[in-house]
Amino acid sequence: MKVKVESKEQMNAEIAKLYVDTVKNNPKCVLGFATGSSPLGVYKKIIEAYNNHEVSFKDVVSFNLDEYVGLDGNHNQSYRYFMNTNLFDHIDIKKENTNVPCGTGDYEKLAKEYDKKIAAFGGIDLQILGIGSDGHIAFNEPGTPFDSLTHVATLAKSTIVDNSRFFNSIDEVPTKAVTMGLASIMNAKKIVLIATGYNKADAIKGLINGEITTDLPCSILRNHPDVTIYVDEEAYSKVK
Repeated sequence: MKVKVESKEQMNAEIAKLYVDTVKNNPKCVLGFATGSSPLGVYKKIIEAYNNHEVSFKDVVSFNLDEYVGLDGNHNQSYRYFMNTNLFDHIDIKKENTNVPCGTGDYEKLAKEYDKKIAAFGGIDLQILGIGSDGHIAFNEPGTPFDSLTHVATLAKSTIVDNSRFFNSIDEVPTKAVTMGLASIMNAKKIVLIATGYNKADAIKGLINGEITTDLPCSILRNHPDVTIYVDEEAYSKVK
């Protein structure tokens, strides 16, 4: 596991270049995307590269980590809406090639098929992750088994509180989500994780210095052969 302590601007540029280079090397690659505030700067840089005619995403397939249960893709807090407005609408990726877990209808059945669909495309070549203050990745909360595949998760209170900033009130935050499991994430060939700010410092300390335990879901990443952790000084401040 590599750790890079950088400014937000540096990490956004580096990770965006990783994505662009992955597509240049294999125009039919499979990319893994995340939502939340962490990857937004990366997506802006990817859009810049596309607008500068450096790369085309027309043959790329993508998979997202998760989606809230109960929100359809038109809801402005759904992760499908987030991806469309912050990335997909601004590049030439085909919408039918973009996959976000379904949080409505028969979402439990569809969740069970998600990993099979990823496998059918040959697996994810590059996956970006954020991290929660409690060490969750995607919506794999503390206690999630390491062998978990895509499933319906009940959100921890701390996650609901963290995500309430995106909603008008905490009561509007969904309490469940469809999420790729920890084993699903570990199947990606290459993983990059972004963490910025003091509120991520405990999780990063545990990830780098602590034990590998389901109490800290991100700790499973230590077992992956190709992971790079990008942190700013604040997120790295408790690592000795």
